[in-house]
Amino acid sequence: MITFFHEFFFGMLPYIVLVVMVLGTIIRYDREPYSWRAASSQILADKGLRVGNILFHIGVIFLFFGHLIGLLTPHSVYHHVISAENKQMVAIVMGGLFGTICFIGLTILCVRRLFVARVRVTSAPADVAILVILWVQLVLGLTTIPYSLGHSDGSVMMALSEWCQSIITFQGAHPELIEPLAWPYKAHLILGMFIFFLFPFTRLVHILSAPVRYVWRPYQVVRSRAARR
Repeated sequence: MITFFHEFFFGMLPYIVLVVMVLGTIIRYDREPYSWRAASSQILADKGLRVGNILFHIGVIFLFFGHLIGLLTPHSVYHHVISAENKQMVAIVMGGLFGTICFIGLTILCVRRLFVARVRVTSAPADVAILVILWVQLVLGLTTIPYSLGHSDGSVMMALSEWCQSIITFQGAHPELIEPLAWPYKAHLILGMFIFFLFPFTRLVHILSAPVRYVWRPYQVVRSRAARR
């Protein structure tokens, strides 16, 4: 039974998630284009939003591209420049730094969403759920750091990279690469796939709408009626 679940989560589930994410995103963009937004709540309560938003986005952008480049770049491309051991150490240091930045920002946003009355009552269940899920995923990612330090030979980085690359290149996922890893890695991978599964059904889809503009766009200015008098 354990072998079946392991084969399902790390062998079949990645492809199920890819299909749902791609088709679901296309269908939502076609059928519900006006729901394709982040739905800012700044007008309801501005306190904590600016700091939390900036820290969260800085952290999550670096984490996303760090994972993307680190896991999907073949070893044959970078091994002349950096060894697997050093690459894993860079991932640990940079992941720890930007993971902490993201954790602080996301915690602020979660507290605001859950405990500021005006924001909470106007939040859809999906808005609250995705923030909490992202927070748990971030904690799991930070939890893997001590385990990675215990495998400084780069074996963990190589196993995760080979697994991800086998999925993206449609060579068939190799769940046996994940089997020897510690539980935080497995939990992090499963929850990560769940987030991709939820992607088309939440506000996360706004990531695809040229998010680079976020860096230089003017911040939303909210003025009360009293301030204009």
